[in-house]
Amino acid sequence: MPCPFDLQAAIQGADNDVAVIIPSKPQALTVTYADLKRETASFQKKLADIGITKSSPVSIATVNSYEFIVSFLAASWQRGIAAPLNPAYKQEEFEFYIEDVKSAIVLVPKGAYAAGAPAVKAAQKFNAAIAESYWDSSKKEVALDVKELGQLKGKPAQPLLKPDADDIALVLHTSGTTSRPKVVPLTHRNLTRTMKNIRNTYQLTPSDRTMLVMPLFHVHGLLCGLLAPLLTGGSMVVPTKFSATDFWPDFISHGANWYTAVPTIHQILLKHPVPNPLPKIRFIRSCSSPLSPTVFHNLEKTFQAPVLEAYAMTEAAHQMTSNPLPSVGKRKPGTVGLGQGVEVAILDLDQDKVLPDGAEGEICIRGENVTKGYLNNEAANASSFTPSGYFRTGDQGKKDEDGYVVITGRIKELINKGGEKISPIELDNVLTRHPAVSEAVSFAVPDDMYGQEVAVAIVLKPGQKGDAEEFRKWVGDKLAKFKVPKKIYFTDVMPKTATGKIQRRIVAEEMLKKESRTSKL
Repeated sequence: MPCPFDLQAAIQGADNDVAVIIPSKPQALTVTYADLKRETASFQKKLADIGITKSSPVSIATVNSYEFIVSFLAASWQRGIAAPLNPAYKQEEFEFYIEDVKSAIVLVPKGAYAAGAPAVKAAQKFNAAIAESYWDSSKKEVALDVKELGQLKGKPAQPLLKPDADDIALVLHTSGTTSRPKVVPLTHRNLTRTMKNIRNTYQLTPSDRTMLVMPLFHVHGLLCGLLAPLLTGGSMVVPTKFSATDFWPDFISHGANWYTAVPTIHQILLKHPVPNPLPKIRFIRSCSSPLSPTVFHNLEKTFQAPVLEAYAMTEAAHQMTSNPLPSVGKRKPGTVGLGQGVEVAILDLDQDKVLPDGAEGEICIRGENVTKGYLNNEAANASSFTPSGYFRTGDQGKKDEDGYVVITGRIKELINKGGEKISPIELDNVLTRHPAVSEAVSFAVPDDMYGQEVAVAIVLKPGQKGDAEEFRKWVGDKLAKFKVPKKIYFTDVMPKTATGKIQRRIVAEEMLKKESRTSKL
């Protein structure tokens, strides 16, 4: 099957086939491919009528839903730039992202405007248009209820456009070790290439139906859960959020046969009652955070399905490597598999040289799926690409004798909590704004459930007293819940190198040693 290079042509399902199922009571919403294409075209016209055109950033702050899917596709069809946002963000976080991408419009759920929701207040601050987007069951359409036109006021209606392969279709922020998250632009070509790679890796067909439980404001859910099935003519079951209680009833009643998720979700499902009889599961995919061999084996034994661990990142439009299906090759727990339509190399960066199998270096990639560079960040682009054109992942690793990639450590200092990438610098900056804090250094600590959890070491100002719950509330009032530190250590002196530099690794080691000594007393 040829691969189209834009998201309009990439919806490949037959008109009468089911594309999307939204579980709801008393009756699920079932959408055919004909419905989806018609509704997306209608929403595209609504966007065009208020002035959305090529390169207009459309921020989407809604939960997983039919309206999210339609608005995302419609923005890209109109040559706009979809900018999905976590609907759980606080106002300060919305303000950062809305200002950073210069949102033309912010789409919010029904009722958000009257409630003065954080996304609404943030949009008003930067004069972005505000519209509520929701499924109107009485009219059988996705509504675009414009509340404020903002910067679009007075702008004439725009013609309906057709996307080009090299148009930017999507922008996402990736947290870095610098204080400012980087903006990753992904073109229609980047996205459709990954869609093709995922289709080929898992041999997806129109008969496959996925249970989409990853958030659609992340590249994992967007590319593997939503877009790849649309390319294959397959379908998806889309609850508003992951629920361990509802997962298997929805999976079984709506006929799903595979799912992709982070290890945290796999572990939660293992702790809940297993359906009897088990549904036939073609495969289980794990990505966005390391999967331990123990969980791998427990999943395969419990659900009687092959588990395929993959390796992905936003800059690669998601998937880079994956373990193959049993019919194609062996699965190796503890590895992230083989390159999937992507050139993967282990480089000695000092010499910009590809290392032999077994040698450790930085994992680097090249391919049509990889972004050409961050927006408005020449310094990051200069340091992220090698002279030979590879993108540096920031991960250390090696290839085994069969070419399977083994990740041996993180070069970057991000905290990876169950697939959520958290910038320690962002946390430091929030904590040092507290009037009692002199220094704050955030870092990752191991966690059985999430892989990593958030910890922070704090030096208080003279005369101040430490209250861990107060600091958690301080962070929770300003940042999303998943960024709130689980562990807070108080220290009189922040560990530093001989040259006076603070290194998170050293701070983490010292705090954990201190905790260990205390627990033995």
